[in-house]
Amino acid sequence: MDSPKYKLYRFSAWEEFRQVIESDEYKGWAFRGQANADWPLYSSLSRYLMAYQVHPKAWPPQESRILRIFKRKAHLLLDHLPDDEDSFEWLALMQHHGAPTRLLDFSWSPFVATFFAVERATSDAAVWALFPPGLSNRPMRIFERVRTLRASQRVRRAEMAPWVEYEKDFLPNRNRLVVAGEPHRMNQRLIAQSGTFVMPGVLDAPIEELVPEAAVVKFVLDSRTMRRRAMAELYHMNMSNATLFPGLDGLARSLAYELEFHWAFDPVSMEKRKGFYVERW
Repeated sequence: MDSPKYKLYRFSAWEEFRQVIESDEYKGWAFRGQANADWPLYSSLSRYLMAYQVHPKAWPPQESRILRIFKRKAHLLLDHLPDDEDSFEWLALMQHHGAPTRLLDFSWSPFVATFFAVERATSDAAVWALFPPGLSNRPMRIFERVRTLRASQRVRRAEMAPWVEYEKDFLPNRNRLVVAGEPHRMNQRLIAQSGTFVMPGVLDAPIEELVPEAAVVKFVLDSRTMRRRAMAELYHMNMSNATLFPGLDGLARSLAYELEFHWAFDPVSMEKRKGFYVERW
């Protein structure tokens, strides 16, 4: 098996991993957590097209088709619509509601990514880190227009060309590039998760193969040895599905971890916590 073309670190202790991701070295990086360390960084659209053997020649027209269908029908269900020409905001809206798109969800918070990595993990999980300013090192025409956008920045519409020209630069599936950023209007979930998006110019290669080696790092986490400590600390940071997915669905999803946690005793070891009264079972 070929060696990965990126830095790879393995951790079995939560304290060691936390020390690394909180260091100055990873300030300004974007993070994504995955419950299975073997999963490459493919978008939901890539996975769907490959899993169900859609012919590669059909990928661009079919991707364009589902965007067109969503635009034509979403007005029946939405009070406010993105600008018709702002394909990136439309894709973000589709992603938010579960449609397959070429966007990958990342977060500016390593702890949000870690939550998604370990919450349902039963074996090795992974937190991927990308350095947005280093996503391109080739002086091509298209890269001259790429700019990583942050919600706090003031930008002219012309500076958002990569998103606006989605049909020209991304849809054809020919440009081996990766860009990162957020739509101008962010939804509640994106805000709650300190979210951003990463979008590849091709669908048949994972993100880690499209970016320079120095711009991607993979942290493999042994969830069997560190999950309990990690989840407990993340819970005390008020990080749960209820806070990361505002709404009734997120609240309901958050109840799974409540089965493992109680303020008065440890439901795993049954050890009582000092000062709390616990009724007899």
